Amino acid sequence: MTETDTVLRCENVNRWFGGIHALKGVTLDIAQGEIFGLVGPNGSGKTTLVNCVTGFYPPQEGRIAFEGRDITGRKPHRIAADGIARTFQNVALFRGMTVLENILMGRHNLMNPNPVSSLFYPFMARKEEVAHRRKVEAIIDLLQLESVRDEGVDVIPLGLQKRVELARALSAEPRMLVLDEPMAGMNQEEKEYMVRFILDAHEALGLTVLMIEHHMDVVTAICGRVLVLNDGTPLALGPAKEAIADPDVVAAYIGGRSDAA
Repeated sequence: MTETDTVLRCENVNRWFGGIHALKGVTLDIAQGEIFGLVGPNGSGKTTLVNCVTGFYPPQEGRIAFEGRDITGRKPHRIAADGIARTFQNVALFRGMTVLENILMGRHNLMNPNPVSSLFYPFMARKEEVAHRRKVEAIIDLLQLESVRDEGVDVIPLGLQKRVELARALSAEPRMLVLDEPMAGMNQEEKEYMVRFILDAHEALGLTVLMIEHHMDVVTAICGRVLVLNDGTPLALGPAKEAIADPDVVAAYIGGRSDAA
């Protein structure tokens, strides 16, 4: 992988929480247009790494670069403006708002409100509002959310809530999408739908994707490469099926080499 191909680079990332060493020298490169998987047992440091990438808390050692620019320690809203959007392991939608309103909220970094344009709304602000709505309508069509667009997010099923959260992230027009367990809590049918919509968005929008996922059938089906973490330590990095079959990875998941045998 050449320097120009690399979208995200993490170099020797370390993070502590008190006496807990949550990330231990994690290094990875993600290429333009790649769907990259981040897997490992519960508590292995996957979400911690994603939170470092998206600015929720910085690494105490190491460096993170996006499209060649150092983003280590940048605030989350700055990283979002740089072109990285994310979803969350636990659905983080705005309750009391509709599907459409939640997706529109994803465009807040792209809006330029000011008192003057609001005062003269029919002449100045309306054009911008229509442009934002047009972008959101395209995302609604892409993820097939037309039937629930005016429903409150509180009353739709979990599978649809996850899809709305994906739509909200896409409405920010990111160049890189970070998905934290997008299939969590879903049944098989909902998982299949979500896989399809992730692949559709990846192809239609030319996205690079970093995805945390526990469902290995999903990981091996759509991820080109994966990094496996255990207790904050990188265990394997490479093509999905090869990395997951690594003896150290098998042992980490089921408890020991004798068990793995």
